[in-house]
Amino acid sequence: MKIEIGQMAPGFTLYDSEKKQVSLTDHKGHTILLLFFPLAFTSTCTKELCQVRDTIAWYNDVDAKVFGISVDALHTLAKYKEEQQLNFTLLSDFNKEVSRAYDSIYERFGYNMKGVSKRSAFVIDKEGIVLYAEVLENASEIPDFVKIKEILKDLH
Repeated sequence: MKIEIGQMAPGFTLYDSEKKQVSLTDHKGHTILLLFFPLAFTSTCTKELCQVRDTIAWYNDVDAKVFGISVDALHTLAKYKEEQQLNFTLLSDFNKEVSRAYDSIYERFGYNMKGVSKRSAFVIDKEGIVLYAEVLENASEIPDFVKIKEILKDLH
């Protein structure tokens, strides 16, 4: 189901790269930026997430919590986070439930992989309402961080 601006964000509980459970409801009262990405260690994903890493102070200044979500396994995400020195939480949607709930999944991806997260971005306000939704069909594109930052700045 396509996520519409103004709707309640679908709730979820996933494990992070440190094997701790993270629930969206645990972060109510905070602005959230969810970034779904196809696969760790790929060039466009690394470019996107390192761009966020390098500007994390900006996100912290506007009190936005950033979460990266992919269907990669916990161990893969932990290694990726370590190697890229990512300074925000990575969540494993290995069972593909959250990617499907956010209509952010390629049923078929390159090399005949099935069920890979689409590159997408969602801004969720402190009450859990979706304020921005961008789901990219082309995995080589990056979300519009200019628009994302405008929305986050306006919320602060």
